[in-house]
Amino acid sequence: MNVLLINGSPHKNGCTYTALSEVASALNEAGIETTIFHIGPAPVGGCVGCGGCAKAGKCVFGGTVADVLPLVEKADGVVFGAPVHYATAAGSMLGFMHRLAMSGGQYLRHKPAAVVTSARRAGTTTALEAMEKVPQFFEMPLVSSTYWPMVHGGNADQAKLDEEGCQIMRNLGRNMAWMLRCIEAGKAAGIEPPQAENDKRTNFIR
Repeated sequence: MNVLLINGSPHKNGCTYTALSEVASALNEAGIETTIFHIGPAPVGGCVGCGGCAKAGKCVFGGTVADVLPLVEKADGVVFGAPVHYATAAGSMLGFMHRLAMSGGQYLRHKPAAVVTSARRAGTTTALEAMEKVPQFFEMPLVSSTYWPMVHGGNADQAKLDEEGCQIMRNLGRNMAWMLRCIEAGKAAGIEPPQAENDKRTNFIR
């Protein structure tokens, strides 16, 4: 089994990477393979609702959103990580997640997911709320930990000193490994994911 951890920070080895590495270490100890994918330092724009991905099978604007699709397809679980730059999750990561959801949502459905964030001080809870929208839309069981999944620090070295935050990340990894094993056992017992009703599309204007 493999878990894809997406580093939504422009800093490849910063605080967010530190948090994801703790999650990955716990997954590895449980026998789960991990891949950390960095979205890169270049700004990532949001979805513009052009509908091109429905025909192309991937975001027509390309970049890391298209590059990550093969990894998302083969992953058994996904962890989304983002720093706080101003009050909520970094804009590039939100844009990345929105475009990934629109162009590759079929690869996300029913896979366990987790969201983690890092900040020097505040904005972490709003970042988590913003990122949770994607897993909630695609029926992805949201894996939790022993506290809200966040680490604090102004740089990677400071984040490593957040002992409780790093502990929370490791517990998150253990919980993700447990859920993956449960799903694996369920499939072996013949339990398939539910088929959702999806034939109603309404608006609020009457």
